[in-house]
Amino acid sequence: MKHFTLHQGLVAPMDRENVDTDAIIPKQFLKSIRKTGFGQNLFDEWRYLDAGFPGQDPASRRPNPDFVLNQPRFQGASILLARKNFGCGSSREHAPWALDQFGFRAIIAPSYADIFFNNSFKNGLLPIVLSEAQVSQLFDEVAAFPGYTLTVDLERQVVIKPNGDELPFDVQAFRKYCLLNGLDDIGLTLRHADKIKTFEATRLAQKPWLAQTMIG
Repeated sequence: MKHFTLHQGLVAPMDRENVDTDAIIPKQFLKSIRKTGFGQNLFDEWRYLDAGFPGQDPASRRPNPDFVLNQPRFQGASILLARKNFGCGSSREHAPWALDQFGFRAIIAPSYADIFFNNSFKNGLLPIVLSEAQVSQLFDEVAAFPGYTLTVDLERQVVIKPNGDELPFDVQAFRKYCLLNGLDDIGLTLRHADKIKTFEATRLAQKPWLAQTMIG
Protein backbone atom coordinates (compact mmCIF):
# COMPACT_ATOMS: atom_id res chain seq x y z
CA MET A 1 0.00 0.00 0.00
CA LYS A 2 1.26 3.49 -0.82
CA HIS A 3 2.14 5.53 2.25
CA PHE A 4 0.51 8.91 2.80
CA THR A 5 2.38 11.75 4.50
CA LEU A 6 2.07 15.11 2.73
CA HIS A 7 0.09 15.55 -0.48
CA GLN A 8 -0.65 18.61 -2.58
CA GLY A 9 -3.15 18.20 -5.38
CA LEU A 10 -5.71 19.72 -7.69
CA VAL A 11 -9.26 19.55 -6.28
CA ALA A 12 -12.24 18.18 -8.25
CA PRO A 13 -15.74 18.94 -6.91
CA MET A 14 -18.34 16.15 -6.80
CA ASP A 15 -21.35 18.29 -5.90
CA ARG A 16 -23.79 15.47 -5.10
CA GLU A 17 -25.03 13.98 -1.84
CA ASN A 18 -25.37 10.24 -1.20
CA VAL A 19 -22.99 9.10 -3.94
CA ASP A 20 -23.23 5.32 -3.69
CA THR A 21 -20.66 2.68 -4.51
CA ASP A 22 -22.56 1.49 -7.59
CA ALA A 23 -22.11 4.97 -9.03
CA ILE A 24 -18.43 4.96 -8.04
CA ILE A 25 -17.80 1.61 -9.77
CA PRO A 26 -20.86 -0.02 -11.42
CA LYS A 27 -21.64 -3.65 -10.66
CA GLN A 28 -20.73 -5.05 -14.10
CA PHE A 29 -17.07 -4.24 -13.46
CA LEU A 30 -16.84 -6.31 -10.27
CA LYS A 31 -16.34 -9.59 -12.12
CA SER A 32 -12.57 -9.23 -12.30
CA ILE A 33 -10.57 -11.26 -9.77
CA ARG A 34 -7.70 -8.75 -9.98
CA LYS A 35 -7.29 -5.64 -7.84
CA THR A 36 -6.18 -3.52 -10.80
CA GLY A 37 -7.77 -1.86 -13.82
CA PHE A 38 -10.77 -0.25 -12.13
CA GLY A 39 -9.72 3.38 -12.50
CA GLN A 40 -10.80 3.60 -16.13
CA ASN A 41 -14.38 2.79 -15.08
CA LEU A 42 -14.65 5.14 -12.11
CA PHE A 43 -18.09 6.85 -12.19
CA ASP A 44 -18.60 5.03 -15.49
CA GLU A 45 -22.30 5.78 -15.97
CA TRP A 46 -21.68 9.49 -15.33
CA ARG A 47 -18.40 9.83 -17.24
CA TYR A 48 -19.63 8.22 -20.46
CA LEU A 49 -22.67 8.55 -22.71
CA ASP A 50 -22.49 4.94 -23.91
CA ALA A 51 -23.07 1.81 -21.83
CA GLY A 52 -19.92 0.42 -20.26
CA PHE A 53 -18.87 -3.22 -20.01
CA PRO A 54 -15.66 -4.98 -18.96
CA GLY A 55 -12.85 -5.15 -21.51
CA GLN A 56 -13.75 -2.03 -23.49
CA ASP A 57 -11.07 0.17 -24.93
CA PRO A 58 -11.56 3.54 -23.16
CA ALA A 59 -10.51 5.31 -26.36
CA SER A 60 -13.62 3.94 -28.09
CA ARG A 61 -16.01 5.40 -25.47
CA ARG A 62 -18.11 8.57 -25.74
CA PRO A 63 -17.24 10.83 -22.79
CA ASN A 64 -19.94 13.00 -21.21
CA PRO A 65 -18.58 16.55 -21.63
CA ASP A 66 -20.77 17.84 -18.79
CA PHE A 67 -19.38 15.49 -16.14
CA VAL A 68 -16.95 17.20 -13.79
CA LEU A 69 -14.04 14.77 -14.20
CA ASN A 70 -14.18 15.18 -17.98
CA GLN A 71 -13.78 18.94 -17.83
CA PRO A 72 -10.28 20.15 -18.80
CA ARG A 73 -9.81 22.27 -15.66
CA PHE A 74 -10.06 19.19 -13.44
CA GLN A 75 -7.78 16.87 -15.40
CA GLY A 76 -5.18 15.35 -13.11
CA ALA A 77 -7.14 16.07 -9.91
CA SER A 78 -6.00 14.01 -6.93
CA ILE A 79 -8.27 15.37 -4.19
CA LEU A 80 -12.02 14.78 -4.48
CA LEU A 81 -14.37 17.22 -2.77
CA ALA A 82 -17.75 15.63 -2.02
CA ARG A 83 -20.99 16.10 -0.13
CA LYS A 84 -22.42 14.13 2.81
CA ASN A 85 -22.82 10.35 2.96
CA PHE A 86 -20.24 9.67 0.26
CA GLY A 87 -19.74 5.96 -0.50
CA CYS A 88 -23.12 4.70 0.67
CA GLY A 89 -24.70 1.55 -0.75
CA SER A 90 -23.05 -1.87 -1.06
CA SER A 91 -19.80 -2.70 0.70
CA ARG A 92 -17.67 -3.25 -2.41
CA GLU A 93 -13.96 -2.66 -1.81
CA HIS A 94 -13.67 -1.95 -5.52
CA ALA A 95 -14.89 1.62 -4.85
CA PRO A 96 -11.71 2.83 -3.11
CA TRP A 97 -9.66 0.75 -5.58
CA ALA A 98 -11.24 2.64 -8.49
CA LEU A 99 -10.75 6.05 -6.86
CA ASP A 100 -7.13 5.29 -6.04
CA GLN A 101 -6.36 3.87 -9.48
CA PHE A 102 -7.92 6.91 -11.15
CA GLY A 103 -5.44 9.06 -9.25
CA PHE A 104 -7.21 10.29 -6.11
CA ARG A 105 -5.23 10.24 -2.86
CA ALA A 106 -7.74 11.95 -0.57
CA ILE A 107 -11.45 12.73 -0.32
CA ILE A 108 -12.96 15.60 1.65
CA ALA A 109 -16.61 15.37 2.70
CA PRO A 110 -18.87 16.06 5.70
CA SER A 111 -19.61 12.34 6.18
CA TYR A 112 -19.12 8.87 4.69
CA ALA A 113 -20.78 5.50 4.78
CA ASP A 114 -19.02 3.42 7.46
CA ILE A 115 -17.87 0.50 5.29
CA PHE A 116 -16.54 2.74 2.53
CA PHE A 117 -14.78 4.86 5.16
CA ASN A 118 -13.03 1.80 6.61
CA ASN A 119 -12.19 0.32 3.20
CA SER A 120 -10.57 3.58 2.12
CA PHE A 121 -8.05 3.54 4.96
CA LYS A 122 -7.23 -0.11 4.24
CA ASN A 123 -6.36 0.81 0.64
CA GLY A 124 -4.27 3.94 1.12
CA LEU A 125 -7.04 6.44 0.38
CA LEU A 126 -7.50 9.18 3.02
CA PRO A 127 -11.16 10.14 3.72
CA ILE A 128 -11.15 13.49 5.52
CA VAL A 129 -14.18 14.71 7.46
CA LEU A 130 -14.80 18.46 7.62
CA SER A 131 -17.94 20.34 8.62
CA GLU A 132 -20.65 21.04 6.05
CA ALA A 133 -19.87 24.75 6.30
CA GLN A 134 -16.17 24.16 5.61
CA VAL A 135 -16.94 21.86 2.69
CA SER A 136 -19.39 24.37 1.21
CA GLN A 137 -16.75 27.09 1.44
CA LEU A 138 -14.28 24.85 -0.38
CA PHE A 139 -16.85 24.22 -3.13
CA ASP A 140 -17.22 27.98 -3.57
CA GLU A 141 -13.47 28.49 -3.75
CA VAL A 142 -12.95 25.65 -6.24
CA ALA A 143 -15.61 27.18 -8.48
CA ALA A 144 -14.09 30.65 -8.21
CA PHE A 145 -10.43 29.77 -8.76
CA PRO A 146 -9.41 27.47 -11.64
CA GLY A 147 -6.45 25.31 -10.71
CA TYR A 148 -7.47 25.32 -7.04
CA THR A 149 -5.17 23.08 -4.99
CA LEU A 150 -5.07 21.92 -1.40
CA THR A 151 -2.28 20.44 0.68
CA VAL A 152 -3.08 17.57 3.04
CA ASP A 153 -0.62 17.12 5.91
CA LEU A 154 -1.51 13.84 7.58
CA GLU A 155 1.22 14.08 10.21
CA ARG A 156 -0.17 17.41 11.45
CA GLN A 157 -3.78 16.49 10.54
CA VAL A 158 -4.53 19.68 8.63
CA VAL A 159 -5.81 20.65 5.19
CA ILE A 160 -3.92 23.74 4.02
CA LYS A 161 -5.66 26.18 1.67
CA PRO A 162 -3.79 28.24 -0.95
CA ASN A 163 -3.91 31.32 1.31
CA GLY A 164 -2.28 29.39 4.14
CA ASP A 165 -5.41 28.87 6.24
CA GLU A 166 -5.46 25.48 7.93
CA LEU A 167 -8.48 23.22 8.47
CA PRO A 168 -7.80 20.61 11.19
CA PHE A 169 -9.28 17.14 10.85
CA ASP A 170 -9.46 14.10 13.12
CA VAL A 171 -8.09 10.67 12.29
CA GLN A 172 -7.89 7.61 14.52
CA ALA A 173 -4.30 7.02 15.69
CA PHE A 174 -3.97 3.45 14.38
CA ARG A 175 -5.33 4.39 10.94
CA LYS A 176 -2.95 7.33 10.82
CA TYR A 177 -0.02 5.05 11.70
CA CYS A 178 -0.96 2.62 8.92
CA LEU A 179 -1.28 5.34 6.27
CA LEU A 180 1.94 7.09 7.28
CA ASN A 181 3.81 3.81 7.00
CA GLY A 182 1.97 2.35 4.00
CA LEU A 183 0.72 -0.68 5.93
CA ASP A 184 -2.40 -2.59 4.92
CA ASP A 185 -3.55 -5.70 6.82
CA ILE A 186 -0.99 -7.89 5.05
CA GLY A 187 1.77 -5.36 5.67
CA LEU A 188 0.90 -5.25 9.36
CA THR A 189 1.17 -9.04 9.54
CA LEU A 190 4.48 -9.15 7.65
CA ARG A 191 6.09 -6.95 10.30
CA HIS A 192 6.15 -10.17 12.33
CA ALA A 193 7.50 -12.38 9.52
CA ASP A 194 10.50 -13.57 11.56
CA LYS A 195 8.31 -14.59 14.51
CA ILE A 196 5.92 -16.38 12.16
CA LYS A 197 8.76 -18.33 10.53
CA THR A 198 10.18 -19.27 13.94
CA PHE A 199 6.76 -20.45 15.14
CA GLU A 200 6.21 -22.53 11.99
CA ALA A 201 9.66 -24.13 12.22
CA THR A 202 9.16 -24.98 15.91
CA ARG A 203 5.71 -26.42 15.32
CA LEU A 204 6.97 -28.54 12.40
CA ALA A 205 9.86 -29.86 14.54
CA GLN A 206 7.43 -30.84 17.30
CA LYS A 207 4.74 -32.20 14.97
CA PRO A 208 6.49 -33.37 11.78
CA TRP A 209 3.40 -35.21 10.58
CA LEU A 210 1.87 -31.84 9.73
CA ALA A 211 4.19 -31.71 6.71
CA GLN A 212 2.80 -34.94 5.25
CA THR A 213 0.24 -34.78 2.48
CA MET A 214 -2.98 -36.64 3.14
CA ILE A 215 -3.91 -39.15 0.45
CA GLY A 216 -7.41 -40.23 -0.47
